[in-house]
Amino acid sequence: RKMKTEVTKKETKVTASPNDIKFDHKTGTVITDLLRIVILVLICVLAFSNRLYSILRYESVIHEFDPYFNYRTTTVLVNEGLYKFLNWFDIMSWYPLGRIVGGTVYPGLMLTAGLLHWVLNSLNITVNIRNVCVLLAPIFSANCSLAAYLLGKEITTSGAGLLAAAFMSIVPAYVSRSVAGSYDNEGVAIFALVFTFYLWVKAMKTGSVVWSCLCCLSYFYMVAAWGGYVFITNLIPLNVLILLLAGKYTHRTYVAYSIFYVLGTLLALQVTFVGFNAIQSSEHFASLGVFGLLQLIGGYKFLQARLSPTTFRKTLFILAGIAVAIFAGFLTTTQGQTMILPWTGRMYSMFDPTYAKEHIPIIASVSEHQPTIWASYLFDLNILLLFFPAGLFVAFRNLHNDASIFIICYGVTAIYFAGVMVRLMLTLAPAACVLGGMAVSSTLSAFCEISVNSPVEVEAEVVEESLEKTTGKSDKSQVEKKAKQASKKKTSFWTASPRVSREISALMILGIFFLMWTYTRHCTWVTAEAYSSPSIVLAGGRGDQRYIMDDFRESYRWLYWNTKPDARVMSWWDYGYQLTAMANRTVLVDNNTWNNTHIATVGKAMSSNETVAYEIMRELDVDYVLVIFGGVVGYSGDDINKFLWMVRIAAGVYPEIVETNYFTAKGEYRVDHEMSPTMRDSLMYKLSYYRFGAIGFDRVRNYEIGFKKVKLTHLEEVYTSEHWLVRIYRVLPPNNRKL
Repeated sequence: RKMKTEVTKKETKVTASPNDIKFDHKTGTVITDLLRIVILVLICVLAFSNRLYSILRYESVIHEFDPYFNYRTTTVLVNEGLYKFLNWFDIMSWYPLGRIVGGTVYPGLMLTAGLLHWVLNSLNITVNIRNVCVLLAPIFSANCSLAAYLLGKEITTSGAGLLAAAFMSIVPAYVSRSVAGSYDNEGVAIFALVFTFYLWVKAMKTGSVVWSCLCCLSYFYMVAAWGGYVFITNLIPLNVLILLLAGKYTHRTYVAYSIFYVLGTLLALQVTFVGFNAIQSSEHFASLGVFGLLQLIGGYKFLQARLSPTTFRKTLFILAGIAVAIFAGFLTTTQGQTMILPWTGRMYSMFDPTYAKEHIPIIASVSEHQPTIWASYLFDLNILLLFFPAGLFVAFRNLHNDASIFIICYGVTAIYFAGVMVRLMLTLAPAACVLGGMAVSSTLSAFCEISVNSPVEVEAEVVEESLEKTTGKSDKSQVEKKAKQASKKKTSFWTASPRVSREISALMILGIFFLMWTYTRHCTWVTAEAYSSPSIVLAGGRGDQRYIMDDFRESYRWLYWNTKPDARVMSWWDYGYQLTAMANRTVLVDNNTWNNTHIATVGKAMSSNETVAYEIMRELDVDYVLVIFGGVVGYSGDDINKFLWMVRIAAGVYPEIVETNYFTAKGEYRVDHEMSPTMRDSLMYKLSYYRFGAIGFDRVRNYEIGFKKVKLTHLEEVYTSEHWLVRIYRVLPPNNRKL
């Protein structure tokens, strides 16, 4: 017994050797899942914290222009209730027309912020609605990273999903619209976009009614949040159409798309701003056409499987005749009626980038509607620009997977539309992250396999297992021989031959990690320096010296405290939302740009001489005029640089405004001694350069102005900010008539 105990101890020691410790499959799965959860939590923390630079460097403040309108409407929702919000008529915008706010906005953003504010306060977590609005986009960026993980995992593997989530958390193309303070529709809509695509892939692969309904609910949230839902409305039908053309029709595809179209359209009809456009506008007819085609194919296959060939042909002939009769009756009944709404100007611009400049200059005047330059791709995507085609290559190698066909459709269409309009880099970012994750995951998997085991060793394990199953034993020499033959024949991504050594594999892995390190550095720098500066507050300085220019907010507060509550302010439409939200004053035009004639009237006033402009301002009951001027501090986004767009928009409605009259004899747009008399006499020139003669040199245009002795007859200067960025003038009452 003693000898037996000693032997048992020796066996136990040998069994417990570190080299022989192995985890069973269940334990390994638990550890893998735990690591995956920890990595996802860290990615979410990174996505949220990376977007807080604007708060750390400035303060908790709303950015840009549109977010101020969204914030103003959210305060109405929180303070007045949902009914008041949906039926709110805003008398402070578009004077004297006003605006029906509830029926002209996508309410998803406001409802999300209002719901989050209500939940937090219900839990006795007292939070100001402004802070909820400021932090909403960073919160949803974390959600978007999780959605990118789910989409990448559903298409390929969980490793590709983790990489997609990591890329998505800091990609500059998405960060530009999701930093703290960027309270805009895209902040929540990109999450809805990616999550809808994940649910669609899930529904398409399973054919489940539950997943299809969940996809419709996510699509409904997307419709309520952003006008970019049209991209989903057309991409999913395109995906289904390609599947049909590729001969990959299945019952799962039929169930998924039929439910998506019917239920999704019914839900889209509930959004007031969309309404019957979901079934009448030209942008939605592609989805209807694919739905009809799918029903025909489904019906054809159903009848073919259940009827004899003779009966099937007769039934098909009868049904075709009935369909033709119904279609002819429909055309006869609706003859002369406008049932289909035409494409909008923005949709035309998607396929003809020159359309807006020639026909709708107000669309072309917006900087984010301009075509994308190559530098923007590199700036907003960095190394994803290289991984994108590699990811497409990986997807093309797996065309047997319907999800791979979807990501190919998404990537190709997204990169086209991103090239047409720089704003649509937002829709390209998720596709680039998922495809980049697929490329990096495939590459790392291939080279890590070689680094751990040579190709011959990998094949030897497979051959040995197969021989043991078939013959019950394995010969070492036979295993090595077959393993060498198999490794020569087998090809994989990046490693087409076994001649790739472990050293080369290690170098490739290090190279990929180096690229990802540079990507992280670039994204962090872009977020901190380029996308975290609120346009409402400007910063400058050299070296360690830094100063803040708060002219905009100071000027708006001056208007709030020094003008009557019912005062009307005329400015270019860019500043309308900020004026109503911060100065609480009535404006003639704002960033909604729904009435081109009204904007053209303001453009005519700015581009006409003072006498003509005064008549227009008197007709519109204008009390104050506000202009932005950057000639003192070098702020290039001032009204002088935007002035030609005012002229072009006005010329589209008023023929007496001619753009060439504002150019020099050489055909140049200048404000120096060569400028044209029309430019010199324009109201915009006078309001910008009034009292500027003592300074003389314009730091934006980089030359001395031509006409310095500017005099005003019908307006008087009442306020100029510290750095001359904002200038406000009061419209004088008319002189008494002479006897």
